Amino acid sequence: MHTRTCIKRMSVLVLALGMILGAGASASALVDPLRTPSPGHGGMGHGVPFAPSIQAMAITPDEVVYAGSFGMGVFRSSDKGQSWTMINHGLTDLFVLCLAVHPNGDVYAGTVRGGVYRLVHGTTAWESIKTGLKRVEVKSLLIGDRGIYAGTGRGVYRWDEADHQWTMVHQALDQFLIPSMAMLNDRILLAATAGKGLFTVDTVDTKQSTWLRGSSGLVDPKERLPHRYLRIVVVNERQQIFLGTQDGGLFMSTDEGRSWHPISRTLPNDSIRGIVSQDSALYVATGLGVYVLGREDRRWQPINSGLTELSIQTFVMSPAGVLYVGTSQGAFRSDDNGKHWVNVSEGFGLHTYQPRPY
Repeated sequence: MHTRTCIKRMSVLVLALGMILGAGASASALVDPLRTPSPGHGGMGHGVPFAPSIQAMAITPDEVVYAGSFGMGVFRSSDKGQSWTMINHGLTDLFVLCLAVHPNGDVYAGTVRGGVYRLVHGTTAWESIKTGLKRVEVKSLLIGDRGIYAGTGRGVYRWDEADHQWTMVHQALDQFLIPSMAMLNDRILLAATAGKGLFTVDTVDTKQSTWLRGSSGLVDPKERLPHRYLRIVVVNERQQIFLGTQDGGLFMSTDEGRSWHPISRTLPNDSIRGIVSQDSALYVATGLGVYVLGREDRRWQPINSGLTELSIQTFVMSPAGVLYVGTSQGAFRSDDNGKHWVNVSEGFGLHTYQPRPY
């Protein structure tokens, strides 16, 4: 009876952590102490090293990489991930969900229970800046010319440096989780929600504007079902909008969201975890690896050579064109547009899993 009770309690704990993560992390991002997957499948079998789940990555203009983990805080690398330094002084919540870098070099981290933290450029300690947030779970961060925005479990907030607090952008999204945000034409804020589609607001004239729902066109032509559970929104330099859903694939708009087109019918996985849009190609990270769509052949091709963990959690490109993915077990880097990946997880402090008796 004692063993069964322990198993039941641990199962409830894992389920609770999954609920805390919200829409942005898969169950594979959690470490189940009762599960020992095969080492050959990137698992943490008996005596096998494993790395933390990397939920967020951000890169400065001078190529310094920051990686946010689920349970081990934030790591920094100045050599493209060959070595990492843990930087957690002042970070009281080590469960990091998102990261963003300000042009001045400041780094912002959104967490599960601690709100937002800021690491001022040139300092070594995080500062807690959560005053004004109704809910301290911060799923996304956006830094632009119009300010700093936080997507939370209770809508979108904007940081007021003068008052040193967060202010809600609009009441319409007060009850919604915001997994991702982007800026269109340097003034229209796009907020992807987990359940209510895409919303927009004019950040220049917020008093006169209201949130506009823009997801009526997110319908799979075969399933004929609307997709309102979004995971990521991205705007490229040509002001094209890309929307990644939780389980409905990828959509694209070339007219500022007035119409949408599905572009992921041939992808083997519909869970979109990251999007990088370049002039020559479109890269998409999914729950089953990374794929590229050439501008000419218009066919999705897998680019997963060396990527031993395919459950992607975050996907970014550095200013120099280096690709990084954070996965359920560590991080990987590609210097050749995804043709080959290198595991850069060693500096995270790999652990060896040994099952405990219950």
